Amino acid sequence: MTTPDWLTDAIFYQIFPERYANARHDLDPEDTQPWDSPPTRENFLGGDIEGIIQNLDHITELGANTLYMTPIFKAESNHRYDTTDYFAIDPSLGDLNDFHRLVEAAHDRGIRIVLDAVLNHCGTGHWAFKDAVANKEDSDYVNWFFIEDFPVTQSPRPNYRTCSGYAGMPKWNTYNPAVRRHHFDVAKYWIEQGIDGWRLDVPFFIPMPFWRRFREVVKGIDNDLYIVAEEWLDPVKWLHGDTVDGTMNYVLRDLILRFTADLDINAYFFADKVNRFQARLPEGHRRAMLNLLGSHDTERVLTRHDGHRDQTLLAFTLLFALEGIPMVYYGDEVGVAGDNDPGCRAAMPWDRASWDQVILDHISSLVSVRKNTQPLRTGTQKVVAVDSDTVVVLRTLPDSQVAVFAHRGQGVTVDLGKIPEIATTPHWNVLLGGSKPGQSTSNPNALKLGAKSVSILSTPTSKGAS
Repeated sequence: MTTPDWLTDAIFYQIFPERYANARHDLDPEDTQPWDSPPTRENFLGGDIEGIIQNLDHITELGANTLYMTPIFKAESNHRYDTTDYFAIDPSLGDLNDFHRLVEAAHDRGIRIVLDAVLNHCGTGHWAFKDAVANKEDSDYVNWFFIEDFPVTQSPRPNYRTCSGYAGMPKWNTYNPAVRRHHFDVAKYWIEQGIDGWRLDVPFFIPMPFWRRFREVVKGIDNDLYIVAEEWLDPVKWLHGDTVDGTMNYVLRDLILRFTADLDINAYFFADKVNRFQARLPEGHRRAMLNLLGSHDTERVLTRHDGHRDQTLLAFTLLFALEGIPMVYYGDEVGVAGDNDPGCRAAMPWDRASWDQVILDHISSLVSVRKNTQPLRTGTQKVVAVDSDTVVVLRTLPDSQVAVFAHRGQGVTVDLGKIPEIATTPHWNVLLGGSKPGQSTSNPNALKLGAKSVSILSTPTSKGAS
């Protein structure tokens, strides 16, 4: 089993379309609020496809080359996980022509597009569910859902199965061949419109045989299409080569943030858990794991670090050092703060004076270093604890090695000669942060790390390799 080759070089950028940029006020829903209004679960701020097109340069300047968007199909909410028509762009975002322009503009910049497949449930406004409600037992779509009785009611509880008990999201009966045909047609249709992959929403609520068939449909069109599953717990059950290429790596996210933000684990625990976790992932899937620190379902990265920029930079450094695909959630690169939903779904600030330039520069540098350094993209991985507050991620190829140090303490001098796994070389290139080993000291292996700092070193043959 192989995963798409392009994933090796992928840098993902996630957008919540309703909150990225409002370029067409003529599309704004009724009662759209000012762009800088606090986000709620109900309000609309007017983000649209044209706004994304006009700001693709920001994504390019950051260095990202794959755009993952949460749902863009016709729906009734700002998040659009309550789809009412899978074959139509939501009118407040634009239309199919606008989407085609986005695909063309993105592809012209070398940016791929991944869409959100919300196939476990739809909205109560979906035409099939509305037909079942109206025509009851006589509806052609009565068995497209899990309706317990008629008439359909939502109070005191829905008498139909839902997504996590939310009445506005009736659950599809994916055992039904007609529903499967509908869903597979959705997958094929948007591939025909030019997308490069699918992210699967709550796939753990749908039987595995459905996803095996879904993979056959998608990969039957083009094996280069990416399929990634949302998974919050153990991803291994998805990684047998018959469903998805990789999963969203919330396990790795939790370990990074426990080390850099919560400070409830030390470097030894972190290194051991990451090494054990990575060893459990089938080798063919490791490069296809989608590594993240924040998303539309989590608090903002800076908020998780209580506003501490230096610790936030440590977390992003580890994200870009570790095997898998790094993903940045819109706004995190400029220091946007916010608690979990709805706080993490604020409008992207386009006043550059409000941006945290230090965070932006650091992430841009991490992207550049990763793109220009072969071991960070394809090298084998080993995480080593230097002391309780210092870890080093070693990415190694036969002729080169990169060492990424992250120190959360108040400063330390590391003797590289005492780390058995690190390459033996009289010279190191400094790719990011700090000074060369041996500088200002008689010990040529001494690497000085400042308080809450990072350093990325490479052997001479790995600098600039591609």
